[in-house]
Amino acid sequence: MQAWISGDVRGVEGLVIKERPRPVPEGRWMLVRVTHAAVNFSDILMISDRYQVRPERPFIPGQEISGIVVKAADECGFDSGDRISSKVVNGGFAEFVLVRADIALPVPDGRELAAAAALPVSYTTALVALDHCARLRKTDTVLVHAAAGGVGLAAVEIASLAGATVIAAAGSRDRLRIPKSRGASHCVNYRNSDWFRRVLALTDGRGAQVIVDPVGGRVGEESLRCIAVDGRFLIVGFASGRMPELAPHRLLLKRAAACGVYWNHDKDADLLTRTGTKLMDLFAKDKVRPRIDCRKGLTSLPGALADLAHRRVKGKLVLRVAEETT
Repeated sequence: MQAWISGDVRGVEGLVIKERPRPVPEGRWMLVRVTHAAVNFSDILMISDRYQVRPERPFIPGQEISGIVVKAADECGFDSGDRISSKVVNGGFAEFVLVRADIALPVPDGRELAAAAALPVSYTTALVALDHCARLRKTDTVLVHAAAGGVGLAAVEIASLAGATVIAAAGSRDRLRIPKSRGASHCVNYRNSDWFRRVLALTDGRGAQVIVDPVGGRVGEESLRCIAVDGRFLIVGFASGRMPELAPHRLLLKRAAACGVYWNHDKDADLLTRTGTKLMDLFAKDKVRPRIDCRKGLTSLPGALADLAHRRVKGKLVLRVAEETT
């Protein structure tokens, strides 16, 4: 099979595509033919040794896939030909990958595998953030940063479905049209120096009860200027390349909390089972509709990573590795 390899040379420039043996499943692991592989900012960090998970080199990157089950043991609960999407620790940027059966999500009939590839990481993260970490209420106003990106757009959809008021924040007017079409009530350009004052004006001075921040850096720091009393600041990631230096006095004066959004399939099995069930029900009913920026072929990975790093992507970036046939 063909697969992208991250070896001794770190970073995107060190990636090489090579022939590798097809992996052999054992026990609860299934062999899956990858039809689509989603691209995440964490992939850039992982291949550069700047992510919390550091596989032994050389390794095949890629953490989010959809595809067709090729081989599965009886105890897996899946059969050959089943359509699934799944988080994987690594190995997704290849023609075949091993998937743990208890992590895989069955893709509902009638829904495309391209869209399903956006669910295991981005939408799961958004659901964990809003349902579990923030305990989202219908009366909340939710400020979502990077609202045209994978996690951000998922958070806009989920918060809107819950009945909350959503303020979408992004870096250009063009990008803000996307969350507006997915349920955002208001839009703010955080490239403007006084963007947080706009949030305060939209909330009659109260600020946002929930802030979803996948960006970090200056955007994260200034978010505490417009957080509401008893607000919840959700730390999702650092796409800006810098962790925010949060001012503790702003949290103190607003009785607000900063909460890290993190999940792990081994440590959070019950939480993720509930989240996965809810997510696939929403997907089956067409209540969540991932916006996909689809690139053709496994060989398009380097360009896709470059576009993601330079924020040239709207929605979720997905590689079409193979056709959706069994």
